Amino acid sequence: MFDLGGVIITLDQPEAVRRFKALGLNDAEKIMDPYCQSGFFGDLEEGHIDAETFRQELSRRTGHNVTFEECRHAWLGYAHSLPQRNLDMLQQLRQEGYRLLLLSNTNPYMMSWAMSPAFSLGPEAANMADPQGKPISDYFDECYLSYKMKLMKPDETYFRTVLINEQTPPSACLFIDDAPRNVAVASQVGIHTYCPEEGEDWTQKIHQFLK
Repeated sequence: MFDLGGVIITLDQPEAVRRFKALGLNDAEKIMDPYCQSGFFGDLEEGHIDAETFRQELSRRTGHNVTFEECRHAWLGYAHSLPQRNLDMLQQLRQEGYRLLLLSNTNPYMMSWAMSPAFSLGPEAANMADPQGKPISDYFDECYLSYKMKLMKPDETYFRTVLINEQTPPSACLFIDDAPRNVAVASQVGIHTYCPEEGEDWTQKIHQFLK
């Protein structure tokens, strides 16, 4: 079980904050978090509002019309880089017979890139007209996305829902997430956990945890 931001991709929260502030959201740093959003950002990631409602609320708060593309550009400020070693390890793990799951607090704007062929080419390819890459879904057997589940990590129900859907005991799972509060709750549920630092090269250690 893999987190997306901070594990599969490296993060640049200050850049995301800068982009939203450039759109006119002056209190962006107060409501934007590396791990779990709050306010109407959190409502989007927990599926309480859709992308269009978010766009309308952002337009209201900034005092001018903000387009879907502008919202998407601002959200993608979070995505700093996609190390090729991470994709290589995901492919290796699947070849070794592991079932791979993505567990992410995310939203339709971020996933419009991640679920496109531009994903495997990195964030810089997000706006490429005809990317010749692979979507994130090509690297995972199942993607558990907060805005579709209407649940967010570190809610215990999030993890229990995944386990029920997978029909697997927690002791058979390893969860990799850079947020200590997320791995703490997963551990309480009985899932094995690994909490690398944000951007750490976890590919060098993951087999130690799998053993």
